[in-house]
Amino acid sequence: MATSDNKLADTDEKIFIGKGEETAWLTLALANRHGLVTGATGTGKTVSLQVMAEGFARAGVPVFAADIKGDLSGISEVGEAKDFIVKRAQQMGLTFQPDQFSTVFWDVFGEQGHPVRATVTEMGPLLLSRMLDLNDVQEGVLNVAFRVADENGLALIDMKDLRALLDAIAPDSSKKGADDGEDPLASIRKAAQSYGNVSKATVGTIQRQLLVLENQGGAKFFGEPALTLKDFMRTDRDGRGMVNILVADKLMQSPRLYATFLLWMLSELFEELPEAGDLPKPKLVFFFDEAHLLFTDAPKALMDKIEQVVRLIRSKGVGVYFVTQNPIDVPDKVLAQLGNRVQHALRAFTPRDQKAVAAAAQTFRPNPKLDTARVIMELAKGEALVSFLEGGGTPSMVERVMVRPPSARIGPITPEERKAIMDASPVKGKYDTAIDAESAYEIIQKRLAGTATPAGGTGGEGGGILGQIGAIAATIFGTNVKRGRLSTGQVIARNVTRSVTDKVVGGVVADLGKSVGGSVGGSIGRALVRGALGGILRR
Repeated sequence: MATSDNKLADTDEKIFIGKGEETAWLTLALANRHGLVTGATGTGKTVSLQVMAEGFARAGVPVFAADIKGDLSGISEVGEAKDFIVKRAQQMGLTFQPDQFSTVFWDVFGEQGHPVRATVTEMGPLLLSRMLDLNDVQEGVLNVAFRVADENGLALIDMKDLRALLDAIAPDSSKKGADDGEDPLASIRKAAQSYGNVSKATVGTIQRQLLVLENQGGAKFFGEPALTLKDFMRTDRDGRGMVNILVADKLMQSPRLYATFLLWMLSELFEELPEAGDLPKPKLVFFFDEAHLLFTDAPKALMDKIEQVVRLIRSKGVGVYFVTQNPIDVPDKVLAQLGNRVQHALRAFTPRDQKAVAAAAQTFRPNPKLDTARVIMELAKGEALVSFLEGGGTPSMVERVMVRPPSARIGPITPEERKAIMDASPVKGKYDTAIDAESAYEIIQKRLAGTATPAGGTGGEGGGILGQIGAIAATIFGTNVKRGRLSTGQVIARNVTRSVTDKVVGGVVADLGKSVGGSVGGSIGRALVRGALGGILRR
């Protein structure tokens, strides 16, 4: 957006957000100190989010944002000079210049955007337990299942893998015992029982919760090809940051799935990105809409993980901005990490509401010129109280400002416009077709049929150089090496050899790192490809 006053234009160091008695700037070098956008429904939170996203994109910072109502999709189309937009720009001393921003649409259900998938292994037992609403006992059994999968080389990719594994670890009263040779899954059941009592009733409860998740469409989230997070961190040909929009209107019908999915993304960013220190601008800015869903009824273990991710992901160059109705929706330990604040109007019709307004006012650095609690209730649509970090990272005094109008379209796009954007997407074809590779389900079925290779063997993959690669992987990583949710050496070996076979035969070696790394859920797989396989593939 061009301006009639150059002092109000975005610069390489800061983003112009709004203007009152003072001008509100968001400093890019402090944008990874996280932020909070709050306000009652209909007060302008989505417009503020769009203004911030546009500013980051102009500065070359990629953006990820969940779009709950569909309104944010308009950022992909040229803005319209409507009367109220032009009037607001003039009131602020601006000349409205329409603009649009390169956008990629994502959708867990694959209907209005590119599919987003993760493997069950990548999700891990803690987040999966949260998604399934399991109690402590059930979560313990799920942890046992993941451990048994690691030790038996059973890759957990999709829902049927997890179901098959749960069936395999459940006691089977129809079998005479684990040592009489009549049960092909005896070793798996015995391994599970060695970690404590795994009852058939508890396994049955988890299976029923998996059915609930499947009925909500959650099964589409698990599978391959799994998401490569670097696809969020792109710039377009003009050097602007790509705006990644998660279509979340249908996903919001399953609030726990929505919240856990976004938390998983944050966790993956935290685990995969290298330390970056203080950068001139963030590598990525992540907007978490309806943030209260993340904290509702969250157990202490999960709250500790959320606090850790929010506190430490700043050093990875990622800024996280929570969007919710009231600051009290966010726990104090997390709220303390959110230095950049935008507060839209709150309504106070009851004593409880008045307490909430007072609590919101206390989260700001006081301004002697403002009665913050009173102003919060008087703000008009499009107005906000703002406080951004400045100088040495201290929050500025709260100011009342009018938020600048967005440059792109306000409101949703048409299905035809969405299709055109997806057809020109830089990731078109990469995630659109699901892949069902051999994993835990297929291996267990082979054992039941009596055709499986014993655990630890290489079978048909053991001959020639592929078998040697598998042996190297298992030797390097062994069966006791753990990193977060990584599979053991057996799983790595299986995926290395399978990936080499698939990619060499298909003539496509470029994506090998993702195939191996995505299957094992971390950087060890990718490091193995770069090290052990690099020279082989070059020869």
